[in-house]
Amino acid sequence: MQYVGGMRRAVCPGSFDPIHNGRLEVIARAANLFDEVIVAVSTNYAKKYRFALEERLTMARRTLGAISGILVEPMGEGLLADFCRERGASAIVKGLRSSSDFDYELPMAIMNRQLTGVETVFLPAEAHYVHLSSTLVKEVHDLGGDVADYVPRSVLARLAETRPQN
Repeated sequence: MQYVGGMRRAVCPGSFDPIHNGRLEVIARAANLFDEVIVAVSTNYAKKYRFALEERLTMARRTLGAISGILVEPMGEGLLADFCRERGASAIVKGLRSSSDFDYELPMAIMNRQLTGVETVFLPAEAHYVHLSSTLVKEVHDLGGDVADYVPRSVLARLAETRPQN
């Protein structure tokens, strides 16, 4: 494992639109495994986001600010493997909810390792979060469902401000 200044550093990437408790749980577990975790908030230009990049960064920082060793940064453009190399990260941490997540993530993990040597660590989601996704949280909330058990309070407040009016 690569050490930067004696530190083991990992990256937890995602669009976090919005961040939910399933992702938070994986990030907190990663913080127990590594000295420093960079939460890399990405932008995929093929996706339509509810929250702008700055809003997603702010929600993640408010939520994760109390956990020691976690930094929240925009990933910017380019490859995740290059982002990791530039920051001296030896690992990418990904949460897995199902075998379909593994099937999707495995080829990227192999490519990232071949490109820069960065390893991918897969953490299985906690059972009570395996169904969660940002898309599902937004959809249930927009249709009047209670998502308070699935997102931090600050995210719940932002969702309420952005609920479509019918």
